[in-house]
Amino acid sequence: MPNRTNKLVTLWQMSCRVRNIELLAPAKELQSAVDAVDCGADAVYIGAAQFGARHAATNSVEDIAKAVEYAHRFGVKVYATLNTLIFDDELQAAKAQAEALVAAGVDALIVQDMAYCRMGLDVPLHASTQTACSTVEQVRFFEDVGFERAILERNLSLAEIENICDKTNIEIEAFVHGAICVCHSGRCYLSRSMSDRSGNRGECSQPCRLPYDLTDGKGTIYIKGKHLLSVTDLDLSQRIGHMLDAGVNSFKIEGRLKDRVYLRNVVSHYRRLIDEQIALRTDCRRASVGVSHIEFEPNTAKSFTRGGGTYLFDGKRAGVASFDTPKALGERIGRVTKVVGGRFAVDSTLRLATGDGVCFITGGEAVGTNINAVEGQWITPNRIDGIKVGTELYRNFDRLFSATVERSRIRRAIEVSVEVVFTDKSITATATDCTGVSASVTMEISTDEAKNTEKMEAVVVEQMSKSGQTIFDVVRVDVSAVRFVPASVVATLRRELLAALERQRVAVYSHSRGFEERVGALYPRAELTEQDNVTNALAREFYADHGVKSIASGLDIEPTTVGHRVMVTDYCIRREIGQCLLCKPTISGELFLERGRKRYKLVFDCKKCQMSLIDTL
Repeated sequence: MPNRTNKLVTLWQMSCRVRNIELLAPAKELQSAVDAVDCGADAVYIGAAQFGARHAATNSVEDIAKAVEYAHRFGVKVYATLNTLIFDDELQAAKAQAEALVAAGVDALIVQDMAYCRMGLDVPLHASTQTACSTVEQVRFFEDVGFERAILERNLSLAEIENICDKTNIEIEAFVHGAICVCHSGRCYLSRSMSDRSGNRGECSQPCRLPYDLTDGKGTIYIKGKHLLSVTDLDLSQRIGHMLDAGVNSFKIEGRLKDRVYLRNVVSHYRRLIDEQIALRTDCRRASVGVSHIEFEPNTAKSFTRGGGTYLFDGKRAGVASFDTPKALGERIGRVTKVVGGRFAVDSTLRLATGDGVCFITGGEAVGTNINAVEGQWITPNRIDGIKVGTELYRNFDRLFSATVERSRIRRAIEVSVEVVFTDKSITATATDCTGVSASVTMEISTDEAKNTEKMEAVVVEQMSKSGQTIFDVVRVDVSAVRFVPASVVATLRRELLAALERQRVAVYSHSRGFEERVGALYPRAELTEQDNVTNALAREFYADHGVKSIASGLDIEPTTVGHRVMVTDYCIRREIGQCLLCKPTISGELFLERGRKRYKLVFDCKKCQMSLIDTL
């Protein structure tokens, strides 16, 4: 008995350590949310009508409620993004928006502004990456104060992620694929320094993707007209196992503004990869249920990417920028070998097709065109300008692949076993899904003794195995004491049974606890600067109650950014161009980025290996 007791205790301890692993997908609108669920996402994040960081991806509460209803049938969670800063005159509207989302059934709110902690919301809160989730101390504070999850910065290395996971107990979400903000998220005011559009207010104009001159501020130009702040996209598809072992719970795909093909393709790709890694580990399990059946082969090289890489995941390094273009070059096709008239030939085994989009670099800039015709080896573009012998050609739009993905039938289904029991006055059917949720339906009907029990049992099995357009796949049917009834009766019983099981799945769906602010948590710093984004009275009270003594007003409510730091980043232009200050650079003195009338001084903190931009005019 002692051995058996010890074994049971060990098994219980192991079960307590099993982590739910989540593939988190973006949703621009309702159809995108449905696509993400169907392709295998364990959770989706979606913007509401107000206060989300993507003003071009807003949704009504009614549509979000529909997304919730669809997702919850598979145990998939829906998170609403309320991740912009709030001004004092918006607090009431922000609370009303949040309460409406809670009523719609969302599973959490992703927030940047601490005012939401003071609104009495009965829903978990996730600390947005814009809250500077980059240190153990910052993440631990969010854990201590009552947040359910912290969403990490995209510039962290694997070692830094592992350290945060090791020293905290909060859920950790990390980006795995998509575009990278070159700045520390939530600490970038570059857009606002050029216009009235603020990234912290959901209207970033993406000035980091524009060309700049690198100068000494006195007339000398070291680099002219290059995209010096534009970094390549993130692709950690081959590092999922490392992230799992580090302690990451949620793998986030960026892209709430991306199209349907991107979403279907990328989510399906990562679903396979994450499942493969979960299968190798006894301490991990998938966070939702259902097998996704797709009719295309995922290929992320076919979707928008700025040359995906691991960025700073393996440590700070050069080679992470894309100076020539902020656009997606796409997959390499080959080198142009002939140009005759308005046509060209290319040395490639990959075939272009009419309607494809191609891209090439000319004059230091990326230029694109469409393919009008393909005849044998000869390709006729919409425009030939810039295409010459030796030009490297890339395909940034594969028409046939995109059409295949968009038209593919995708179905997600939960595996179910069914038991059918006959009496002379009734039939009872019980369906149990792969998670143990079950439902039963009894039909009162007089039955006759079957003349051929084997044939009648085969009819019952055939009818009960048809799952049609439901969310279920019936994989097993057991029949007891079979008696004769018409096949139509069994079909009716099946429809009622699967409908009852679906209702039961929704009924047993459980939400996490609501946010409860813990008053004893102390913020890791006693002073907040304008970079800490306090823009309303509730946030100010929150920080003061958690030990902050000095609180400056956030830069977004200041009249100008001139004289202020408008970006801090772990990316470094000096490192990127081989001019690190610790490596005997040939370029000395101050450096500036200039574009038109705007000039930004570059400040290098070699101890932290960080770069800042100061708005000088």
